[in-house]
Amino acid sequence: MKSSTSGWISGFVGVVIFAGSLPATRVAVHDFSPLFLTTARATIAAIAGTILLLLLKQPKPRSTDLKSLVITALGVVVGFPLLTALALRYVTSAHSIVFLGLLPLCTAIFAVLRAGERPRPAFWLFAILGSSFLVGYAAIGKVEGSFEGNLFMLGAVVVCGLGYAEGANLSRKLGGWQVICWALLLSLPVMLPIALFTMPESFKHVTQSGWVGLLYVSFFSMLIGFVFWYRGLALGGIAAVGQLQLLQPFMGLAISAALLHETVSWQMITMTLGAIVCVAGAKKFAA
Repeated sequence: MKSSTSGWISGFVGVVIFAGSLPATRVAVHDFSPLFLTTARATIAAIAGTILLLLLKQPKPRSTDLKSLVITALGVVVGFPLLTALALRYVTSAHSIVFLGLLPLCTAIFAVLRAGERPRPAFWLFAILGSSFLVGYAAIGKVEGSFEGNLFMLGAVVVCGLGYAEGANLSRKLGGWQVICWALLLSLPVMLPIALFTMPESFKHVTQSGWVGLLYVSFFSMLIGFVFWYRGLALGGIAAVGQLQLLQPFMGLAISAALLHETVSWQMITMTLGAIVCVAGAKKFAA
């Protein structure tokens, strides 16, 4: 199997896992504060990642890699989880998922700025068109939201795109799962004390759904998903494989409708389906 094909398969698996992140976060923030949820998920994932690094006897990253690891950690370990958790206190997960339509384009931009990739001009046409399908409803449609929630989601998209591109570029040297594990370990000295400080006095109020949401975003969204995602980006190209994120809103909307009983309008579905068509075009012209 060609490395590019393997990269697209790995990237798709990562997107499937990430699709449940926002619905799971929305469930969890009903029982946990955004700050505790952010730091707790990072702490749990960091402990699991550290165990993997020790068991598989991975060499320490070089000092020259620390800057990229810090950027990766700030983007995907701290920034995106915290900003989305804050946003989901103001907007529904279905509404927030639409903003993820900007993430593929943002990732591609940082792939150029941070990883030196140079997609063909036609690629940008499909990338912009695909993102337009997903954000169009949020811009002109009648959706329930708030200025604060939209602002937090936009910030989340920017820092996440940076973290994706930076981590994927470093994955070509260290390996995909190693990058996320080292990034998590690097953030542990900060995240653990905050998690302990913001921990609720009692967990009696926490529902079963809250625990499931916390466990999902800790193990799947924060660790397992990145194992596949960074491998996919590194093998298939950051800008190219990053366009698979256009499928994530469609999957996430389906999860929100099925599990959270949130309303998903036909306009949102139509625009998401239109974005899917753009993935093929972006893939063709990415190289």
